[in-house]
Amino acid sequence: MRRIIFATGNEGKMKEIRMILSDLVISGEPVEILSMKEAGVITDIVEDGKTFLENAVIKARAVAECAKDAIVLADDSGLVIDYLNGEPGIYSARYLGENTPYSVKNANLIGRLEGVPKEQRSARFVCAIACVMPDGRLLSSEGTIEGSIGYEERGHNGFGYDPIFMVPEYGKSTAELSEEQKNEISHRGKALRAIKEQLR
Repeated sequence: MRRIIFATGNEGKMKEIRMILSDLVISGEPVEILSMKEAGVITDIVEDGKTFLENAVIKARAVAECAKDAIVLADDSGLVIDYLNGEPGIYSARYLGENTPYSVKNANLIGRLEGVPKEQRSARFVCAIACVMPDGRLLSSEGTIEGSIGYEERGHNGFGYDPIFMVPEYGKSTAELSEEQKNEISHRGKALRAIKEQLR
């Protein structure tokens, strides 16, 4: 069985990743997908890249140093709000402090957009994925989903900024979609399916 270590400790993210990669087979072998914690990888990663992809590569290479025999995947993803000049962008996870609850982050962003009309609330989720193979080869992919910022938190299915990100074709926030619906259209779903094809 091939081991894939995903460079995250985020349980919500791991659940999505396992669902999307559940049918992945590499060279006829099934795949075991582990978080860093499950793989026993402890390393300090300084995400000082200027883009989502640069940060994903930094994370993947750092974990690959600790796990020579595994395929290592890492993603860097975030929310880009046009009216706020692309904020929070690559700082999405660290926006207002790394341990600040997302309810506080979401309330802050809604507050900063107070009075801004719907047509100027455009935003997108971006996800870049880097994959380091055991031989050091690097694969990468990127996915986006377009939408807008809502006026309040809606839904309980997602995590992070999902409750304030509205998907126009559904008229719902990503936190109001089922897991299957979200994985079908999400930035991470698109990027993971692209990397899955490369791994096959």
